[in-house]
Amino acid sequence: MFDGLKDKLNDFRTDVTEQAEAEPDEASEDGEAALVESDGQSTTADSTQDDEASTEDDASDPSTLKRAKAFATGRIIIEEEDLEEPLWNLEMALLESDVEMSVAEEILDTVRETMLGETRKQVETTGELVEEALHDALLDVIAVGQFDFEERIAETEPPVTIVFTGVNGVGKTTSIAKLSKWLEERGYSSVLANGDTYRAGANEQIREHADRLDRKLIAHEQGGDPAAVIYDAVEYAEANDIDVVLGDTAGRLHTSNDLMAQLEKIDRVVDPDLTLFVDESVAGQDAVTRAEEFDDSAAIDGTILTKADADSSGGAAISIAYVTGKPILFLGTGQDYDDIERFDPEWLVDQLLAEDS
Repeated sequence: MFDGLKDKLNDFRTDVTEQAEAEPDEASEDGEAALVESDGQSTTADSTQDDEASTEDDASDPSTLKRAKAFATGRIIIEEEDLEEPLWNLEMALLESDVEMSVAEEILDTVRETMLGETRKQVETTGELVEEALHDALLDVIAVGQFDFEERIAETEPPVTIVFTGVNGVGKTTSIAKLSKWLEERGYSSVLANGDTYRAGANEQIREHADRLDRKLIAHEQGGDPAAVIYDAVEYAEANDIDVVLGDTAGRLHTSNDLMAQLEKIDRVVDPDLTLFVDESVAGQDAVTRAEEFDDSAAIDGTILTKADADSSGGAAISIAYVTGKPILFLGTGQDYDDIERFDPEWLVDQLLAEDS
């Protein structure tokens, strides 16, 4: 998962390390000479006048003195010139991985601020310093808005009503079935509601999942009122002590005014506890754009990314939370009902920065 992005982040770590540690012998000799002059000590008797002038120039250069003092005390230091080319390469790598522009810029700014002028003991390598900076920068953008989904379910008065939305064909209905299984494993009962009354065959699709999972399905005829379907499911859940209502809706684009009006009506009639946006991780920048547009239109509470196991770029996973201010909550990682994972930003960052053994 996200192997392509992982490789590019490792390339950045290598680039900065090579840049910062280039020609160490020459740098240390210049630094020692500068320190000798700055401390008022004389150079060797056979030094030429030109060498003395050069050393005096080095001694008056704050950057040289800074590096020299860091070296003399057994420390490393990162300067602007060490980062210029690697940061440019990192920016291109992030954009090529479908990371949204503002997110890429935030990551670069955080890395730059963390590393510039930082001095560390030499036992902490440049590579470790880069990893720390990348870790903090990535976590800052990925973890935006995170909350404990199971805790939210436990704290909300039942039945907890969750509505799923997104464009056609991204795996909404399958994600509902997976989440129903996930909830069951944690002791929560659920009822499915087919609010996708627009698409022919939608009832059959979700009914197949309901039958496999032995769940009650609330459905109306094609062309019916989606808000009425989900409302009926809530009433059924209340009457039968069901913990969670999982409501499907028709796939739509944010520009589909009639379908977006359906979502607004569901919000008015049902007042769902959570509205989850579903899209494919492999959609990359398109998924990020759609998440932002749906959030503007329907106020989503979080995202489920499907097909994460097939995504090498990771752009959607890196960007969506930062762009919308709403967290990624689950990753779909396969076709089976068990192939759904709670999204853990810390785990993802550790995976992205792990060096292959």
